[in-house]
Amino acid sequence: METLIEVNKKEENGVIIFNFAGELDETNADKTFTSIYEEIGDFSEKKILFNLAGLKYLNSKSIGYIADVFSNIEDNEGQMHISNCDEGVKDVLELVGITTIIPTVETQEEALKAMA
Repeated sequence: METLIEVNKKEENGVIIFNFAGELDETNADKTFTSIYEEIGDFSEKKILFNLAGLKYLNSKSIGYIADVFSNIEDNEGQMHISNCDEGVKDVLELVGITTIIPTVETQEEALKAMA
């Protein structure tokens, strides 16, 4: 059975914002990130924000996908931020070192301002 995850995309000030709600795990990570890659398209000079406010859990495969999206964005002159992490999710991201690679801020507003 697939774990529930909802990812909504919107655009604000030229930044593509992905809002996550639910849990990312082995049952839904591949499908979820395949969809995100399709939504992003060619990565060229894109500004991406992963707002993780509603994300309660993520597994290592999901972290790998997040790192890969960032790598593609960076290779194509774009920018990416992570915002609004739940404490547990933030702890995991810090533990694996993602927060030292991908700019991670407290609020969506901070991220939008940084990418303006």
